[in-house]
Amino acid sequence: MDSFFIITSLLKIVGILFVVILPMVSYVVYAERRVSAFIQDRLGPNRVGPAGLFQPIADIFKLLLKEDFTPRAANTFYYWLAPCLAVMPAIITIAVVPFGSTLFGVPMVIADVNVGILFVFAIASLGVYGIVIGGWASNSKYPFLGGIRSSAQMLSYELSLGLSVIPVFMLVGNLRLTSVVRYQIEHGWFIAPFVGDWINPWKWLLTIPMIVSFLVFMIAMFAETNRLPFDLPEAEQELAGGYHTEYSSMKFALYFLGEYAAMITGSAVIVTLFFGGWHFPGIPDGSHGWIFGLINIAVFFTKVTIVILFFMWIRWTLPRFRYDQLMRLGWLFFFEIALVNIFLVAAILPYIPKV
Repeated sequence: MDSFFIITSLLKIVGILFVVILPMVSYVVYAERRVSAFIQDRLGPNRVGPAGLFQPIADIFKLLLKEDFTPRAANTFYYWLAPCLAVMPAIITIAVVPFGSTLFGVPMVIADVNVGILFVFAIASLGVYGIVIGGWASNSKYPFLGGIRSSAQMLSYELSLGLSVIPVFMLVGNLRLTSVVRYQIEHGWFIAPFVGDWINPWKWLLTIPMIVSFLVFMIAMFAETNRLPFDLPEAEQELAGGYHTEYSSMKFALYFLGEYAAMITGSAVIVTLFFGGWHFPGIPDGSHGWIFGLINIAVFFTKVTIVILFFMWIRWTLPRFRYDQLMRLGWLFFFEIALVNIFLVAAILPYIPKV
């Protein structure tokens, strides 16, 4: 039994990392370039392969073959360590996200821990160290300013991020992400209660605080992943390239990989918490056959893709906030809204029948 568990866990790790996440990062970059081209009424990548589909492969070779330059005044050890610290948290956090039901009787989650969301927040918050250390170790003013901005930004929005999910776990009763998906299968998606069996009118009242939780979580996730309109740590017009200005070759590629892997992981967490995870009405889980297990996985990643496209659409539609606007929004609005939302759910919760 132990050997079976070890083998299946290794297969899931290799499958998620090398078959899903890394190729997905490459083609999310391609998709973003195509989406931005569409929004700006231009062509985008269309030369390397049919419809430019081999462009990510060309980009990989370009980054591998570029000169790996280390500034003379940089702190070499931390300069090399920082990109690794930036990319690892985004990849590690995907371990607790259920990306399917079961396949051949094996649960489609790498580690089904009973503190799933706390694990996500604890590990994801370490990503800021890679940015701050990279900015400091470069021994240059623009990367240093980018690192300082990033640390202040993540600290400000992690509070809203954490508070916004408390109503979800007040309803579910525990912190296990598979339990969150199971609850939504039985009672309706948190963002769309009509999908499930939410007949009780008091549960319909929860639609409003659940939408508030979703909006706060979604916007805070933009800030946590340094995506426009919250990309102040990079801010090309002000800081050249921000924290990765002095990086080139594969070290720059690791920062790039970390940003997009964080966006994919963030989208996966959003889908798990608010959109029913791998569930789709009328489709049974993997216990009814392996074909349904594959369909569940496909449903999950389809939802993740839709959320990622929303990230892209926002990036190429809205302008960047000023830094004072960013801080004001986080501390004077989202923090208070998320806090009041908890009390609102606590007031409604006693009227919901126990299930």
